[in-house]
Amino acid sequence: MTPNRDGDATVLAAWEEDARFLRFMDTDRAYPRSYETIAESENRESEHFSFRLRTKDEERLIGFIALHGVEWNNRTGSLAIGIGDPADRGKGYGLEGIHLLLRYAFHELDLYRVSLDVIAYNDSAVRAYESAGFRLEGRQREAVYRDGARYDRLYMGILKAEWVNPF
Repeated sequence: MTPNRDGDATVLAAWEEDARFLRFMDTDRAYPRSYETIAESENRESEHFSFRLRTKDEERLIGFIALHGVEWNNRTGSLAIGIGDPADRGKGYGLEGIHLLLRYAFHELDLYRVSLDVIAYNDSAVRAYESAGFRLEGRQREAVYRDGARYDRLYMGILKAEWVNPF
């Protein structure tokens, strides 16, 4: 995980031109944001912490990870992650990023709980979340409409006491 760098918004905007990326990343309508919108939205509030995922050897930007919707009084937040290039998916980058973000959330921010939601058809993401220790907490049936079909939205969460630090 690294902070935002000059030029990152350009790469993120290019990823958002990929409908498959958008449909796996979020349940909102698949609409690409402009470079300006992405650049403006980064780390504006104390309830949102956004980081970049880069390869260790080349420091090539491969994705993003964020903790958003932080409720300080409840010590909770929600995780979001995206790996942009399909060639970078399935290599463990996402799982490593999730572990790094959870370490940040639980040890630096002293959160008690981190949650997320994921579309049920995103099997690889569900497996990564389960591998990181997230548990299925609920299902909103047929809540996501994509390409003429309906899919469930899964809600997952992990408590600080449940998380096992792999580092």
